[in-house]
Amino acid sequence: MTSLLRTPAATRAEALVERAADAPVLPLGSAPEPGAEAPPPVEEPSRALALSDVIAVKSGPGEALIRLAYRIGIPGHAIAAPFRRPQATRVTATVESPNRGDRTAGTALRAGHFLIHGARLPISSFDFSVSAHHAPGVERVVHSFSWLADLAASAARADGAAVAERIAGLWLHAHAAPGKGPAWEAELAGLRLVAWLVHAPLMLGGNDKALKARLLAAIAETASWLDKRAAREPAGLGQVAAWAGVVAAGLLLPHGKPRRLFGEAGLVTALGDMVGEDGGVLSRCPAAQLDAIRLLTDLLACYEAAEVTPPPALAVMRELLVPPLLALRHGDGMLGSWQGQGAIPADRVNAVIEASGVRTRPLGQAAGWGYQRIKAGETLLQFDTAPPPRSKHARTGCASTLAFELSDGPQRIIVNCGGAALAGGQVPARIGQGLRATAAFSTMVLDNANSTAVLLHGKLGKGVEMVDFDRRQIARPGHREATRIEAAHNGYASRFGLSHQRILTLSGDGTELAGEDILVPSTKNGKRGKIGFAIRFHLGRGVEVQLSPDKRGASLLLPDGRLWQFRLGGDRGGAGEITLHAEDSLWVDGDGRPHATEQLVIEGLALRSGGQFSWRFKKTG
Repeated sequence: MTSLLRTPAATRAEALVERAADAPVLPLGSAPEPGAEAPPPVEEPSRALALSDVIAVKSGPGEALIRLAYRIGIPGHAIAAPFRRPQATRVTATVESPNRGDRTAGTALRAGHFLIHGARLPISSFDFSVSAHHAPGVERVVHSFSWLADLAASAARADGAAVAERIAGLWLHAHAAPGKGPAWEAELAGLRLVAWLVHAPLMLGGNDKALKARLLAAIAETASWLDKRAAREPAGLGQVAAWAGVVAAGLLLPHGKPRRLFGEAGLVTALGDMVGEDGGVLSRCPAAQLDAIRLLTDLLACYEAAEVTPPPALAVMRELLVPPLLALRHGDGMLGSWQGQGAIPADRVNAVIEASGVRTRPLGQAAGWGYQRIKAGETLLQFDTAPPPRSKHARTGCASTLAFELSDGPQRIIVNCGGAALAGGQVPARIGQGLRATAAFSTMVLDNANSTAVLLHGKLGKGVEMVDFDRRQIARPGHREATRIEAAHNGYASRFGLSHQRILTLSGDGTELAGEDILVPSTKNGKRGKIGFAIRFHLGRGVEVQLSPDKRGASLLLPDGRLWQFRLGGDRGGAGEITLHAEDSLWVDGDGRPHATEQLVIEGLALRSGGQFSWRFKKTG
């Protein structure tokens, strides 16, 4: 059985080597022509790329010397043109990024308000000040200037420039000095600088010359601030975004070559620290994965605009990030609800993947990232078999270990509540913490306690440190091979002396999912007594549930008429009656809208010496 500690399976790497084999990649959804020879299997990026501790940018002694000079503080113009006067700040090229924003959000901006996670926030009354307190998701959109892409998608440049000028003027007035408030988190500052440079024609295309001068000064000031800050950031998307801002400024501002060379070395190393061997980011968050792909696409567009050849590692890293993300897509094209995110819409995911130009297949076994994917027939299973992210890497960390999601074609059967990261919009901020709890996921909960402690500000505490898992094919006489995944975590061991083991077996035709939840004593001498438990199955939106007369099963009618049956199996180690009932639940979609749903709950008391509880989902119509 493979053991995953609370770190990415792949550590960081010293050299990025070329592909070991030229594996074919196919357009998404494509298939071989009838009668054509089947193509060889696509080699997963985790097998085709070798990573070590640092992904080094190869350069000659001249470039190394330039990096050293810039790092110790010699101004870029003094290195690039030592006998000339420094040029005034200007953007030297126009970037054409394939990334596209949200047209609806852009139309809302032109109508006078931000549209963030479904909530409308009037621009005229929005508090941009350093001391203002907004939901993290709101701060992220406003301070990163990601709304510029939405504005660009909704109107011609001439029509959007006045709106961009208005918001930029309000923001600059509130943030005259760098380094203060949430706007100056390194991740947001890096994303903001890239957005300013990519959308420079929109930002600088208005008639207010004084504002244009202030914006150019802010661009130069932010770039200089990131020069000093990027290297001090911890590993993760924040550090990558900070270095990306440095590189973009080096590409698109005068005398930029020293800054670009300096930034490239930091950026490629930061990417190696953020991304595991299988392509999953340290935060284990699908939205962060999506953001990283989008950021690299924007940055590569900056290289193209500047007519500079990018380090090969940037394109390879982008390619590495895509297959794990695809593994979290359900049949409806939306992503699963993991690590605080809602079900990110299919059109948003497809737009980012299309802009990246990467065409490949989903990654079935992302051991480091920790999300197992099984596809059988029209049924798709996603299973979380890794520890949560470390607190320093968590974006909106959730105690979701051994939770799963299940879908049948475009219909979701079992989901996680999701949406903690979207709290503050249509999701009330007061319930955001509850959406991070183990009970908000489709897994087992002991004594109403989280398997990993859920702290404030998206951080996580003690709990799951190790997950053992094993995946194998099981032969079934007269049937296609089934896939069995067995996983166990130690999150409850120190408090209750029990480890939670979950076994999921999906039949080869996708019509049956058998499950077992097992409590195993973590010491030789198990504790005496009883402990309450609940096994929760949050149901997809629109699923109608009807309990059977014996309260041992339930019918699940999906919105399109498909029918699944749920049935309790036998139990060993139950200390009293084990009940099955339905309760209210909540599911948050990718636009931040909460929907009332239901959940099936198996509840009872288990012996502290261990127990075993089995259940089954079966498609009947």
